[in-house]
Amino acid sequence: MMDSTPRFLNGVFDFEGRGLSRPAELDPTLAYTVPADKRAQLIYLRAGNSLDELVYLVLTKDGAPMRYFPIGAKDAVHVPLAVVEDLFPETRVEVFLGAPEGQAGTLVLDIGLIEI
Repeated sequence: MMDSTPRFLNGVFDFEGRGLSRPAELDPTLAYTVPADKRAQLIYLRAGNSLDELVYLVLTKDGAPMRYFPIGAKDAVHVPLAVVEDLFPETRVEVFLGAPEGQAGTLVLDIGLIEI
């Protein structure tokens, strides 16, 4: 049996939107690089949005959009991922947020990955 290690990207983050068509990095701490001798999989995402407007998260893989997660106005989502894909060694995952321009809010985020 192969050992696995859980990894998490989480926290509470204040933001100001740049526009729904211009997602911006949510926080520099929300980045993960798969170790050179491992693979990883994204297994769930939970997020809550304080704004009265829709926002969305974009998970990028090596700078390209990988997954989009819309979060309704003053709402939360829990997405257990039924379709998982391998993230290969040295792949970099980052979190971006799209929000209405000039709107300030707070996002609560918990992303779970597993290294194998």
